[in-house]
Amino acid sequence: MFSPSAPFRWRLAHGRDLELGPRGVLMAIVNVTPDSFSDGGRFDSADRAVARAILCVEEGAEILDIGGESTRPGGAPVSAEEEQARILPVIEALAKTTDALISVDTYRAGTARLAVAAGAHIVNDVHGLQREPEIARVAAETGAGLCIMHTGRDREKLPDLVEDHYYFLNGSLEIAREAGVNREAIVLDPGFGFAKDTAEDLELMARFGELFGFELPMLAGVSRKRFIGAVTGRDLAERDAGTAAATALLRQAGAAIFRVHDVAINRDALRMADAMLEAGRKVKARESRG
Repeated sequence: MFSPSAPFRWRLAHGRDLELGPRGVLMAIVNVTPDSFSDGGRFDSADRAVARAILCVEEGAEILDIGGESTRPGGAPVSAEEEQARILPVIEALAKTTDALISVDTYRAGTARLAVAAGAHIVNDVHGLQREPEIARVAAETGAGLCIMHTGRDREKLPDLVEDHYYFLNGSLEIAREAGVNREAIVLDPGFGFAKDTAEDLELMARFGELFGFELPMLAGVSRKRFIGAVTGRDLAERDAGTAAATALLRQAGAAIFRVHDVAINRDALRMADAMLEAGRKVKARESRG
């Protein structure tokens, strides 16, 4: 039976890998966009984005997620050429200046291929391989790690939240399998906030453990999301404490990777959660010895 706390060796491009399971891992959000959901385009030049990414590594991020198109509701679409012009210089610079793992946040197969060639290790697709299925072949051919996200956008969801996750993500996993993606390269993301209201996001947190029937590690992306604002009453710029609380709760529920804006506060939340989980394992080991 799959245990989310057991070691899982995540296979990545360029001969890299990352152990998931025994401790939480932080993925820093680096948006190279003028209209991003949360950072207001503050890092929309290559130099500023690189500087921001390096700071995130210093604060504890092990993965840098580089995106060139906003995924916020109503975000303006950009062409593949514009997306690539934004992110490829950042990826190339980071590949030369840091050993941190680099993820490209894109649903485009062409962008993913160029990003991996530029130094990215991971492809993070918010459309779950179902917008451009060829992206799965890119991951298979390059050996890139693959984050496959659930979304309810542009389709009719099933009435039961978790059932809909299995319906959608099983379709995505079939695309990956047919493309030849190594199962050890895959991480799943339940897509908090993507065509989900506050009640659904909270239910997803409460039922998070039901997702481990996939027998794959889970990435949680809740940072500064609308449901955290609804619960805390905080505006967008004031949601990092609420995010950190959700990070700790989801770590306890088994999530492996946490995609965040504020690395430092979530690092502390993860350290507390991991310390508690380790203490619990020690108690169980003592009890089993009788």
